[in-house]
Amino acid sequence: MILVVCVLSMGGLAVAGWVIKVAHSAPNLSQVRAEKHGAPSKIYAGNGRLMGSIYSPEVHYNSNGFPRLLKQATIATEDRRFYQHGALDYEGIVRAAIKDAVHGSTALQGASTLTMQLVDNEYLPRKYRNARANHDLKYKIVQAKLAEQLEAKHSKKWILDGYLNNVPYGTVGNQTAYGAGAASWMFFDKPVSKLNLVQAALLAGLPQAPSEYNPFQFPGQARTRRAHVLGSMVRAGYITQVQADRADRARLEIKHDAPDNSHLDPYVFNYIEQQAANDLCPKHPDNCPTLTNGGLKIQTTINLHDQAVATQSLRDHASLFAEVGGPGVGGGLASVNASNGHIQAIATSGDYAQTKVNYATSAMRQTGSAFKVFALMELIHDFNGDPNTTYYDSRPLEAGWLPEAPTWSVHTDDYSYAGSINITTATWMSDNTVFAQLSADMGNVKPGDKLDAIAHAMGITSTLTGNPSEVLGGLKYGTTPLQMADAYATIADGGVHHTPTIINKIIFPDGSVRNFGNPKGHRVFPYDQTYAADQVLEEVLTHPGATAYGNSYGCPAAGKTGTAENLENAWFVGYTPHISTAVWVGNPTGDVAMGPDAFGGTLAAPVWKQYMEDTDDGYCGGWTAPTEPFAGTAFTGPHASAPPPPPSYGNPTKKKSGKGTGAGNTGKGAGNTGTGAGNTGTGAGNTGAGTGGTSTTGGVSPTG
Repeated sequence: MILVVCVLSMGGLAVAGWVIKVAHSAPNLSQVRAEKHGAPSKIYAGNGRLMGSIYSPEVHYNSNGFPRLLKQATIATEDRRFYQHGALDYEGIVRAAIKDAVHGSTALQGASTLTMQLVDNEYLPRKYRNARANHDLKYKIVQAKLAEQLEAKHSKKWILDGYLNNVPYGTVGNQTAYGAGAASWMFFDKPVSKLNLVQAALLAGLPQAPSEYNPFQFPGQARTRRAHVLGSMVRAGYITQVQADRADRARLEIKHDAPDNSHLDPYVFNYIEQQAANDLCPKHPDNCPTLTNGGLKIQTTINLHDQAVATQSLRDHASLFAEVGGPGVGGGLASVNASNGHIQAIATSGDYAQTKVNYATSAMRQTGSAFKVFALMELIHDFNGDPNTTYYDSRPLEAGWLPEAPTWSVHTDDYSYAGSINITTATWMSDNTVFAQLSADMGNVKPGDKLDAIAHAMGITSTLTGNPSEVLGGLKYGTTPLQMADAYATIADGGVHHTPTIINKIIFPDGSVRNFGNPKGHRVFPYDQTYAADQVLEEVLTHPGATAYGNSYGCPAAGKTGTAENLENAWFVGYTPHISTAVWVGNPTGDVAMGPDAFGGTLAAPVWKQYMEDTDDGYCGGWTAPTEPFAGTAFTGPHASAPPPPPSYGNPTKKKSGKGTGAGNTGKGAGNTGTGAGNTGTGAGNTGAGTGGTSTTGGVSPTG
């Protein structure tokens, strides 16, 4: 019958042989493989728990999953006689042929049943796709043959389900929704089973021309198309005219879909998707068919307990951020397993509805004194320098002290100075002037210097420019909490760097597996050198008066505070033998000065402490001493000083610089009282706790 109709539509029997030839040459259904549009990619936590799915362009449902109204709207609009005819609606074909003849067309327009449309989208061989675009008769013959075979094999219910599951409904943001299930999320942000008449009518009208009727782009045309569908439903007897009129008056009721992250922080979700794309398509991650085609099982490294603790730790300090930092101040936290680079938690205080920036992975900020750790490792590794026997004068450095940066002046945060102190003391005090001199003496005054090389080897991936103030965190481009956590993890793991990853492994639809969770470690330092650094950095948390004193949680840990110039960014990066965690606090909008007490030890360290107290499954061990301890020697550069005479008691004292006669510092406890006197009397003044978080504040002027 189809051959007769096709011949008549062309005007006679003269071409009967050609029609029969085309039909016989067309493939059979058994020779055609159904088109695959993709399926959701599932995301799993480190413990195997399903956390959510990456948006899928195709979501399949059985017949019970589709609401009755959507089925009725689809049939009334696309194929009113669906249950009365077979694969082809011959009355419709003849009607379309006559219409085309009247208008002088040689193409066969319309007359496509739901079965024929399903063939178009799922079973039509690619070599006939161009003919389809032109509604060529050759294409119609092939389409009809496959449709008849499909309907002979399957029920009407199967055909309708196939149509509703596979037809394209539109594209938003480079994502095409194949099937009503995906389209319902795309246009209404709800499951298809929850659609009402207004929404079902809109959805049913989209497949005819998805781009023209896209309600986000062309709401007027979408309303017109919806009205046509409602009218068709009335004529088919599915709804009354009153119902149609009420629905026609309603707004479109569209809503952009949210990511499928009901069990997952959206910031974490986006970062997982981003790294999966980078891992699967490193040359073109923004266009990664392997990911967008779906069907993957992505096993991540996220520890759900640690993730929850990280988020809560930031929330619990929101009032502190506001009180000490000022309005709008927020924070980010990144935590890495030191032994393998697995990212265990990334948290941000941001509101995803307001900003998509993940502070833990994307906020590029100056680090302040947290960058001094790279100079410490440079001293130990490149110069065999012993932090306990290497001394420098804590003193104001006026412009001109360094020829390579003639305008650069350096001071401490409170403009008080401790005289000759060793590097260990300068670390827990966070003395800018000592580290500026040490770094200059080690040659860190130009691009490509050893400080930059050390930082990159430990895990910093940001561009470093080699300006002298980098040692104090004066970075031109900044860095992120994740990079800092990763870099400190190199020390935590005894000198081995592991590239951080949030992807453990990916299982493909065919069952094959790619492992990303065991990045090969690269040894940067021998163990005895990192153990020496551990001893220095532990004092940042345990030594009275240290910048993070009071933030130890009772287990061995080490770290460093950081406060950027003008109190714009506050940091604490700390680690145990198992975990390295970085916390940044600042204004998300940019480098905005915070309150006068907004130091790393005040704002960031308490967040770190709360997080670390409740992670690592209760581990509370320290570092094992090396069989052969580090045997460093005193490093003596041009600015180095001799050790001071042994103090009578107490911590190193700080003395104010040049504040009238008597040199200031005349507090209780004697000493420092004569004209020009310099800490020579008995009694050791200035022994009060708390030197505050020294930083790049004030006279530090980054030159890059």
